[in-house]
Amino acid sequence: MNEHDNDNRQNDMDPISGENVDVDGVYENEWGRVEKLERGDVFPKDPQLGSTEWELVELDFDNHHEGRTDPRLIPKDDDNDPEAHMQHPRRHKGSNKTDN
Repeated sequence: MNEHDNDNRQNDMDPISGENVDVDGVYENEWGRVEKLERGDVFPKDPQLGSTEWELVELDFDNHHEGRTDPRLIPKDDDNDPEAHMQHPRRHKGSNKTDN
């Protein structure tokens, strides 16, 4: 990160209490309070300090949420017929010596 990036970050405005949440995630206010908020929620006010700024610290997304790979993404080799692995869209029936 260079000085220009720091200047841009310094000029960015974090959302404040009362504004709508645009992105699901975990947010932290300037006093260290952490909240998990969903899109459409409203940033809460601090009970003691009132209106505060909120910063997104972690995105929330459903990906391997149970620690397992989706079974649809695992390649399967459940066919023991070697001929099935040699199929090609342009291969004609009867073009192999074993075909009748």
